[in-house]
Amino acid sequence: MESNKSTLRAAAWMVASIALILLMAVSGRVITKEVDVFQAMEMRSVIAFFMLLPLVYREGGLRAMRTQIPLRHVGRNAAHYAGQYAWLLGLTMIPLAQVVSIEFTAPIWAAFLAAIFLGERLTWRKGVVIVFGLAGVLLIVRPGGAPLNPGHLIVLAAALAFAITFIATKVLTRFDSATKILFWMLIVQSVIGFIPALRVWIWPSAATWPWVFLFAFGGSFAHFCMAKALHHADATVVMPMDYLRVPLSALLGYVLYAESVDGWMAAGAALIVVGNLFNLRRPNAGKVESTPS
Repeated sequence: MESNKSTLRAAAWMVASIALILLMAVSGRVITKEVDVFQAMEMRSVIAFFMLLPLVYREGGLRAMRTQIPLRHVGRNAAHYAGQYAWLLGLTMIPLAQVVSIEFTAPIWAAFLAAIFLGERLTWRKGVVIVFGLAGVLLIVRPGGAPLNPGHLIVLAAALAFAITFIATKVLTRFDSATKILFWMLIVQSVIGFIPALRVWIWPSAATWPWVFLFAFGGSFAHFCMAKALHHADATVVMPMDYLRVPLSALLGYVLYAESVDGWMAAGAALIVVGNLFNLRRPNAGKVESTPS
């Protein structure tokens, strides 16, 4: 019973993470029409730091944010910064559904990395989920069906960086809370991006500022939710749930940007959903070690 509750908690946190990432995608596309990607990322980190402060003080204040593994936080966030930059750049070059679809090679790489570096079992059931997810992504992207846009390669590079980020986050949850992980993410990425952002800085228009705040909130607190999900379940359980972003992004692209959704997209989305449902119903899905909350 407790294992089932853990899996359900992980699923709930991932649903929140997915919603916030989609919010970030929509707002990011708006603001990068006006400001450079480097500036967008710097504004997100700085603004989200102040948004996080109530959670920081709830956990004991700035002193409670001290960590015994600072270099691991730096490494994790350097990889994530590179991936986030490539993801946002790709968002300006190819349709939203394609960005998310290509990005979804990341959970596949993460599943293998988790088995290799974290000792998580890559069972036949997890293998089925990975195969379903990969098949769904291939149906949506259909390699060879159209000329390759440089944006596709840029987002693929982002996916590889995100896979490293997923695994690093799982390791960090063994030592630090989700709030502390997010705190250091915002600090490290603000420092990394300060000079690049300063070189391209322009002040956004008044109409863009609400989108900037939505971008900061969604892009940062999605990581808080993901860290909480990884607290309750293995990476090979949690990350395939994120596949649901593919059909949802296709729907958003259709509604907001008139990006077409064809039969191949629908078939791929169906495979992804079936794989996720299969994963959530597997026995003992929630057996994970205790980690800080």
